Formats: sequence, C-alpha cells, structure tokens
Amino acid sequence: METHQELRELSFSVSGIISKSIRQVFEAVADPEQLSHYFTTGGAEGYLENGATVSWDFHDFPGAFPVKVLEVEEPKRIVFQWGGQPSTAEDGMNTVRFDFESLEDSTRTKVTISEASWIATDEGAKAAFGNCEGWTGMLAAMKAWLEYGINLREGFYK
Repeated sequence: METHQELRELSFSVSGIISKSIRQVFEAVADPEQLSHYFTTGGAEGYLENGATVSWDFHDFPGAFPVKVLEVEEPKRIVFQWGGQPSTAEDGMNTVRFDFESLEDSTRTKVTISEASWIATDEGAKAAFGNCEGWTGMLAAMKAWLEYGINLREGFYK
C-alpha cells in the first residue's frame, strides 16, 4: 500500500554553467554595478557582504526589494533572505542560496540558485514558479552578459 506525505512547503533549485572564472561569476552577483547591467532592471544598491542589507529594484515588479545578506563565503557561496509571500517563515522571508563551483581549471563556473520556501497553496505555487522563472532568466542573462556583453533583459519587461 502506497502512502502519500502531505506537501507542506515549496522550494526549488536551478543551475547553469558560465564560461568565466569563479571569481568573475561571484563578483557579477555580489557587485551591485555588475548586477544592474544584466539583472536588476531598476538597479541594485549595496555590495553583498556578511550582515549587509542591500536593495534590488526591478521594472517588472515596482518598488525596491530589501535583500538581507546572511552569509558570504567568497567566492563559493552567497545566502540571503528576501520577501517570499506566502512564506513558511513567520517573518515572511524566503532564503536564497547561490553556490558557485569552479570547473575545468577555473575556466567555467557552475552556479546553483536555491530558494525556500513557500506555503504549499495555489498562491504559494504561483509565487514559487514565478521566482523559479526569474532565477532561470537571471542565469541566462548573466551568461549572456559575462560571456558576450549582451543585456538580455533590456526592453524585455518595458
């Protein structure tokens, strides 16, 4: 007899490989000037470092989002929290983790982005799928920017 466990929370991981060194890829996420070139369509303020709270703004989601940095291990990991309604956390914050893995004598870097967690409801699923789409788009945009100098998001939302 098969038993089913009730789904209580939603989370995901996405990953991609970028043909740049781990240091270059890490800095493309941590440095607000670089992040503003390919991801935060409304700009980013503040370097991602331990204990910092920075701001990311997106034209497709009006208003700036506070991003609270929990952990940075250069150039291997960045962990932060930001709003994740409807989140399983009492404070309404989701946790996002970027892991950077050096490949092929540091000529390529695998980036894995994980976000957790939303309440397993229709509203939670919509929010989780939306963020999964956003992080996948971010990886593609970062690859295009770092490898070819192309901003994929320019004009994409406005």
